[in-house]
Amino acid sequence: MSKNEDLEKFAQELQAQILAQTKERYTKTVIDLWQNPRNFRRIDSPDGYACVKGSCGDTMEMFLNMKDKKIFECTFNTDGCGTSLVCGSAATELAKNKTFLQALASVGADAILKKLGGLPKEDVHCAQLAAETLRKALADQLYQKQNPWKKQYRKS
Repeated sequence: MSKNEDLEKFAQELQAQILAQTKERYTKTVIDLWQNPRNFRRIDSPDGYACVKGSCGDTMEMFLNMKDKKIFECTFNTDGCGTSLVCGSAATELAKNKTFLQALASVGADAILKKLGGLPKEDVHCAQLAAETLRKALADQLYQKQNPWKKQYRKS
């Protein structure tokens, strides 16, 4: 075998080992959202926006748009780890098609963890970050509704 073939084989074996270890620690739902994130994008001129920096240093942004008193679009962006990506995906999926009050009351860290089938203890803060970011985006949406001339989100 050539050095390139050896390197390719090593990389494939390492990737398989990492995936096997990941499957031991995380549920199928977590792995699916990690490999196929949902709603991972920004929205220009959202009805509600928040940006929160978590205790671990990860930052999450959340964007939402309302239609007929329901969240019809909820997206996020993060510079964080895979678990932050997964929790942002879960939070946005849980918030869609809910009213303001339904989302505020039902999309917390516990609901995110339940949707994911749980997370290791050291990753729970990511669910808390996603829930807090959604709450702040909802608060911003309420503020924007009452003060439509004061848009807070600025496209970076």
